Amino acid sequence: MKLLITKGAAGLAARVLAALALLGAAGTALAVQSRYNLAPPVTQIAREIHALHWMMLIICTLIFVAVFGVMFYSIWKHRKSTGAKPADFHESTKVEIAWTVVPFIIVIVMALPATKTLVAQKDTTNADITIKATGYQWKWGYDYLKGEGEGISFLSALSTPRDQIDGSNDAARTANMTYLMEVDNELVVPVDKKIRIITTANDVIHAWGVPALGVKQDAIPGFVRDTWFRADKVGVYRGHCYELCGRDHAFMPIVVRVLSQADYSKWAAAKQKEMVALKDDPNKVWSEAELLARGGPVYAANCQACHQANGQGVKGAFPGLDGSKVVASKADQIAILLNGKNAMPAWRQLSDVELAAVATYTKNSWGNKFGAVLPADIAAARR
Repeated sequence: MKLLITKGAAGLAARVLAALALLGAAGTALAVQSRYNLAPPVTQIAREIHALHWMMLIICTLIFVAVFGVMFYSIWKHRKSTGAKPADFHESTKVEIAWTVVPFIIVIVMALPATKTLVAQKDTTNADITIKATGYQWKWGYDYLKGEGEGISFLSALSTPRDQIDGSNDAARTANMTYLMEVDNELVVPVDKKIRIITTANDVIHAWGVPALGVKQDAIPGFVRDTWFRADKVGVYRGHCYELCGRDHAFMPIVVRVLSQADYSKWAAAKQKEMVALKDDPNKVWSEAELLARGGPVYAANCQACHQANGQGVKGAFPGLDGSKVVASKADQIAILLNGKNAMPAWRQLSDVELAAVATYTKNSWGNKFGAVLPADIAAARR
């Protein structure tokens, strides 16, 4: 059996590799909306990821076809029934050189553009807006640290109704086009601005990512990581927590709304005014009636998805709060709000007033009459 690597074949291989590189660079032309494709890119980094995906897919496919084609042809052509005799040879220097040089060239063709994109992904300098994304079990907290909107802070949690998740309202779930991908507070950013996302976590490892933006970054407790994106198209883009983070990992979506600069400025100004209006006076003495009124919205935003609006909870997962012994005990309720228990996460990210308000609300709703919890009680328990 004699194998020859000719100059013509080597030249052909070089031309094929060059063509593959061009195909990869043009790969984003194939990035159409499809359940079988990556999300349509709206950032330069995402487009480069698409190009790399297609280039490497084509290279791997051609290698697969070539290797298995030669293998199956050899098996068929040199089968024993045709009288083929096995070749008797020791080694071939040309073959040794070929299977060392060709894979090396292929790796270089794949590595160079991948390295360029990877380096660009890590360049978070000169950002127009810096936002911290903190992962909680199971929601995201956003703090606008720098740039227009500085000082804005809110939590973003799944807003899909619990009856759709539990399957008791299948018709509504079927009609819901954003099932398990909708949140109560979207992350809002302006178009054509460099947005730096700083990630961290409060409890376990999470990961913040949006495929259309070409970003994915782990959020690790005690560490600060960062990534960035510059969306060039107005719209709504969705992602999830991409690190298995516990029982409700699937219920931790990310929604980024990209607005025009004018619309973003209006949103930021309105949000800042809203935050000033909601800011608590640390010296205020709260009455039980005021805490009850404040606790209703806090409960609806953070607790209702699991414990339900009627306080009856979800059987086998979240206990009912109506007549609950934990709710009846001030110390036990404060401890579980601050530290969590089983599937119940810790809620330390809420203020003393918010925790006191929601505790008072649950103590005096659905037939409960267990008194009030004051912000001072929460503050004392934090220490």
